[in-house]
Amino acid sequence: MSTRTGRAGTPTDRAPEPAQTIVAFVCTWVAAAFASSIVVAVGGDVDEATPIPLLAVSLLVGWAVFLAGTWFTSQRLGTGDVRKDFGLDARPIDLLGAPIGVVAQLVLIPAVYVPLRAIWPDVFDDDALTETAEDLIDRADGGLIVVLFLLVVIGAPLVEEIVYRGMLQRPLLARLPQLPVVTGVAAVFALIHLRPVEYPGLFVAGLVFGVCAWRTGRIGMAVVAHVAFNATGLALAL
Repeated sequence: MSTRTGRAGTPTDRAPEPAQTIVAFVCTWVAAAFASSIVVAVGGDVDEATPIPLLAVSLLVGWAVFLAGTWFTSQRLGTGDVRKDFGLDARPIDLLGAPIGVVAQLVLIPAVYVPLRAIWPDVFDDDALTETAEDLIDRADGGLIVVLFLLVVIGAPLVEEIVYRGMLQRPLLARLPQLPVVTGVAAVFALIHLRPVEYPGLFVAGLVFGVCAWRTGRIGMAVVAHVAFNATGLALAL
């Protein structure tokens, strides 16, 4: 007996309903955010910026919860095969994501801010847009820059693409029209970063990663594009 395959490459007879997918994502995100905040609250000073080692631990704890939630969602709502359910395959062609990510960071994102800066120059000035990256680098003395690199360039892109484009976008694409799903997930991706001045750029970046995942039916190219995007941004801030 054959299995029908949806637009995102997910078996449609096992793809969860959209409401189930959204609830699973929200529960996973809340649990991960809570776990990370507990680590910071226990180990940090609320009046000081979070040190890079503590930030690393909090992120690793949150990412572990994210991945556990992804696995649990696959077991309860999918086929039980995380790789199949969330498109966790990679192929050589996914390396095309590298130039896509670099061009997005160097060309596409600056272009997005040109009209915004013309209308609201004080809101979208260069200092505001680079504040997050520069703040992280200022806290990464000596060998901690390597830790920051691993967090920003390797860990974050991998986990975020598994969660946003794998766990959330892929099952929704099997049930709903492509454009609203890719756009909606990109909006969620931007909003959850909680940096309003960066929302336009993050939204466009989310669209780029979302299209990579949608058109390939896997998250491999999206991960590579995200890695290249973050690496380029970090290099520009150094």
